[in-house]
Amino acid sequence: MNKNKILIFTDLDGSVLDRDTFKFDQIKEFIKKLISSGIHIIPNSSKTEIEIIEFNEELGENLAYISENGSVINGLNLLNPNFPRKIILSREKKELIEIFKNKVPENLQNKCKFISTLNKDDQINIFGLSKTKLKNALNRKYTEPFLFEGNKNEKKDLKKILKENFLTIQEGGRVINLCDNVNKVKSMNRILKIYKKIESSFKVIAVGDNYNDLDMLKNSDLPCLVFNDQFKEDQINIDNLIISNKPSPEGWADVIKLALAKLEHNV
Repeated sequence: MNKNKILIFTDLDGSVLDRDTFKFDQIKEFIKKLISSGIHIIPNSSKTEIEIIEFNEELGENLAYISENGSVINGLNLLNPNFPRKIILSREKKELIEIFKNKVPENLQNKCKFISTLNKDDQINIFGLSKTKLKNALNRKYTEPFLFEGNKNEKKDLKKILKENFLTIQEGGRVINLCDNVNKVKSMNRILKIYKKIESSFKVIAVGDNYNDLDMLKNSDLPCLVFNDQFKEDQINIDNLIISNKPSPEGWADVIKLALAKLEHNV
């Protein structure tokens, strides 16, 4: 018998979605089966609101979600009608860029190549998206993606300066995002604090494949890592980490099945 409610917070690119094609056809029915069994699946992604809305449409489900690396929480009212429809945790992108330009020394600014300043062909190559989907990926309200062309020490200096000015950078598989003082785990914990008002007993599964997912994984009951051959597992220090042998999307289904087995939860 399934006792605890289960919430799955999941990254999308490279976790649910194939890293190259962004497809998830192989696991779509499995995801729908999880949802119909009463499990709450909450995408927690660097993707924009419109990109996650498109994911929901392709899945054929209306999921609550977190967009732009923890900047905005959408659709909590889908979990409970008394919950807020939208929670904005970030300042707008324009304000973040203004701080960046005023506080980051020019030598470090020159190491940051903002994607929005590049030509369309370069943008397409970086994101691996079609022109249509690229427009949605660049439609950012709270974060600004860039490439960093400096060394490790310069990146360390950049992070320090940004932290002093209450900004962060979040590293994903393809780009780095300039963000407010937000991240995936802060937004996840905000949801859990609200969710506790209606449910005292629940378990949290978190799924990711990259550096910007690690804090989310560390703060979950069952942390799951989808195989990524570009990610160095020896840098991860997470107890009870469940790791898939396959990449996304099949790897996502594999780790979820293992996590549910640990919870003795039948789907």
